[in-house]
Amino acid sequence: MTSGAVTAGRRPPPAGRAHRLPALWLLLLAAALVVLAALSVAIGTRDVGLGDILAALGGRIETIAEAAVAMRIPRTLLALLAGGALGLAGAIMQGVTRNPLADPGILGVNMGASLAVVVGVAWFEIASAYAYIFTAILGAGAAAAFVYVIGSLGRGGATPLKLALAGAATSIAFSSLVIAVVLPRADIAGGIRAWQVGGVGGATFERIHPVLPFLAAGFVVALLSARKLNALALGDELAAGLGEHVAATRAIAAFAAILLCGATTAVCGPIAFVGLVVPHLCRLLAGSDHRWLLPFSALGGAGLLLAADIVGRIIARPAELDVGIVTAFIGAPFFIWIVRRQRVRDL
Repeated sequence: MTSGAVTAGRRPPPAGRAHRLPALWLLLLAAALVVLAALSVAIGTRDVGLGDILAALGGRIETIAEAAVAMRIPRTLLALLAGGALGLAGAIMQGVTRNPLADPGILGVNMGASLAVVVGVAWFEIASAYAYIFTAILGAGAAAAFVYVIGSLGRGGATPLKLALAGAATSIAFSSLVIAVVLPRADIAGGIRAWQVGGVGGATFERIHPVLPFLAAGFVVALLSARKLNALALGDELAAGLGEHVAATRAIAAFAAILLCGATTAVCGPIAFVGLVVPHLCRLLAGSDHRWLLPFSALGGAGLLLAADIVGRIIARPAELDVGIVTAFIGAPFFIWIVRRQRVRDL
């Protein structure tokens, strides 16, 4: 066999064909999301028919069934937005830290946002939606910086295991501080405890509207960071050699993740494990190219949170399980599997 034949035999597939399969999976994921959204509107404590759904979509709420559907529509929208934000934030954090265990919940970011909101409510009497959102984003940013600094101490710098341990310890400490702040305040304890579980129940369009600009900004910055995250995946030295400003790239991408996590926590409460589970599953379909992985993670996160919300309504009828509880049941075993698969000694 000639050398030319060997070269021809090893020629990679055309670029169009290489991108065709991820694009097909992305379309299938979007179609699955449409089905889940329809199920979310249809399934609940009260059974509804197609006529009730169409009437509610048209703005009619003359019957109890139509009113039930009208309440489920903003809930479905919030689950889509929050799940997409958390899935995208998880993929960003894993790319920025090159840490397979990175997740807004595991790294303490969600709990930092939660503590900031609780302190704001208890000590400063914040009440407006925008005050909640800004406070949560500041808390998320402070927690992320704190965990990264703690995880960077000692030999080896910020290894995945050290970051995970620092994040877990920080989450526990912040959770204890939340309890300490809330205990003396019986007037806010009930609402704070319900919010701390994490959920999308009781969503309204008025509650969703203030958070949309923050989520939109986070989505845009995150997706624009895809190429730079691909460079970071090669290592800091090689990324710098390719002309990337490593520190600035990390800061911008991390800002997008903090914006998404903080805004989502402000409106839904802390929801864990979505950002851990979704990027790992999406890599099976999209590979490691962040130009594909980030959109996949956004759609996958939306689908996972919406499916978890539907499951929570079904298994506890006529009551409901908050989505934060369902995602914890899914995510905790997945976290253990990831740790065993990566081998703790290699992290």
